[in-house]
Amino acid sequence: MKNKIPILFIVLALTGCASVPGKGDPRDPFEGYNRAVYKFNDAVDRAILKPVAQGYDTAVPGPVKTGIRNFFSNLGEVVIIANDLLQGKGEQGVSDLGRFLMNSTIGLIGLIDIATPAGLTKNNEDFGQTLGKWGVGPGPYFMLPFIGPSTVRDAFGRLADSQLQYFTWVEDVPARNSAYAVETIDTRAGLLKAGNILDEASLDPYNFLRDAYLQRRQRLVYDGNPPHSKDDLEEEDEPTEPTKSKDTGSDTKPADSPPVPR
Repeated sequence: MKNKIPILFIVLALTGCASVPGKGDPRDPFEGYNRAVYKFNDAVDRAILKPVAQGYDTAVPGPVKTGIRNFFSNLGEVVIIANDLLQGKGEQGVSDLGRFLMNSTIGLIGLIDIATPAGLTKNNEDFGQTLGKWGVGPGPYFMLPFIGPSTVRDAFGRLADSQLQYFTWVEDVPARNSAYAVETIDTRAGLLKAGNILDEASLDPYNFLRDAYLQRRQRLVYDGNPPHSKDDLEEEDEPTEPTKSKDTGSDTKPADSPPVPR
């Protein structure tokens, strides 16, 4: 519950300010706030989380890290299965349930991924995507302290998904907190290379992260086939003007016209 209250407070506060016009990217009306939180998160990461993750990545053997990652990934299947059903993906839900049962039993409580080699591939569903499937727009983009990029829709989705996650129903507080810490460190260790790419590839890491997050979320909501933007649709609908051939007088398209880049 402690993790849910700050998120809900921030979402409600920003939603209440949603009518305030913003400058720049219309998807990011709270850019001033977001950049401040981004800098805060980045400072915390560089000072604490990244060094711990680097030490973990160096000290823990690869097979052990794989087992830890598989274990927490398997726990997350419960959320995926629930959202499969909420989105009406019955066949995928059956596949994910089979994956969860196989890895939880034969795979030794999820430490070994038996299901993937057996043809039950992992899917990625959450309640933020479910809301998108139901027609709920993403709302403004904003950064959550200690967590990272989100939108209003995804923040509420995170709150809903948390009801099915282990840190909600495990009553032993030390065990729950220890497990959450290990999962967080392992997740961060898995993103070390991506973090280096972000630092090196972009003049403005904030913009890069925002655009990458929003594009990825849109692709997830539409199962990899997002609708074209308005500009793309207008370009596709625009008729091509025929040109007169000097030799025959007939209407033909230029033979050497290069394709229009998209």
